[in-house]
Amino acid sequence: MGKPIASVAGGRQSVLLGLGVHRPERVVTNDEICETIDSTDEWIQTRTGIKSRRFAGDGEGVVAMSLGAARGALAASGISPEQIGAVIIATSTYDLQTPQAASVIAHELGMNGPAAFDLAAGCAGFSTALGVANDLIRGGTADYALVVGVDRMSDTTEPTDRSVRFIFGDGAGAVIVGVSDTVGIGPVEWGSDGSQSDAIKQEPSWLEFIEKPEGARPWIKMAGTAVFRWAAFEMGKVATRTLEKSGLTIDDIDAFVPHQANQRINEVIARSMKLPEGFPVSNDIAETGNTSAASVPLAMEQMLRDGQVKPGDKALLVGFGAGLSYAGQVVILPPLGTDPNA
Repeated sequence: MGKPIASVAGGRQSVLLGLGVHRPERVVTNDEICETIDSTDEWIQTRTGIKSRRFAGDGEGVVAMSLGAARGALAASGISPEQIGAVIIATSTYDLQTPQAASVIAHELGMNGPAAFDLAAGCAGFSTALGVANDLIRGGTADYALVVGVDRMSDTTEPTDRSVRFIFGDGAGAVIVGVSDTVGIGPVEWGSDGSQSDAIKQEPSWLEFIEKPEGARPWIKMAGTAVFRWAAFEMGKVATRTLEKSGLTIDDIDAFVPHQANQRINEVIARSMKLPEGFPVSNDIAETGNTSAASVPLAMEQMLRDGQVKPGDKALLVGFGAGLSYAGQVVILPPLGTDPNA
């Protein structure tokens, strides 16, 4: 196992017990995307590293995708739904303001009325929610928690918008977090820069659309250059601080799992961290695109599935995006499961 992750305080600790994902069946190639935007497969791959992404179909809403991922995580963990004391759903694309998706998901999974809430932190959502779950477990509020990162981004980007349509995809990833005698999840390093909140935003608001339904409906807009500069040159610092909080260095971890926003961004981050040549860095974006809150758990699953890492390895996770916000932690990778009801 090597050097252990440092603990902020003594007492109870937490660990990832199982991981599950849901990837929609429909594969959307760059050529298909370019049917509605003025671009090419070559341009998209060169600028972002994306070759294809998944778009959710009928019956693959935020709740359905979360259920598939959660069942896989539960199966891998060996924990029963009745043991879960908290459900946290990280999403920005649930189609109802109320009730929260978490309560519906908890009921559908047969849980015994756990605490259940949704959390919106954009592409940093999963790592933010994991930080909250870690504190709940370590503080004794719950023994087991379900954390899901899920987004259906295909509904939020205007099909002819050349600046964002090719970037995003859909999916869900879930983990079971449980109490442990040893540290399996390091301290969270998180923050935000509200001065750049306009860099990724919904425009117009839903209230404005209700008042003027003849106008444009709300879509996600992004100032790509501003986001690139912020992520490429700030997230390496965040990753380094995350390692320092965990009492580790690059030599102590086995993989780097950054948010899958743009392959070029991740390459800049890796260089700024001085990662050695051949160091395992997730590249799920090539086949999945940017799935917002689902990005980090889907990237973990890809690395485990492809044998780049194995359960028990240490991975540095960093999510970043709208807000602008970020969150990261070092974790011991969990077993990988599949949805038993799939």
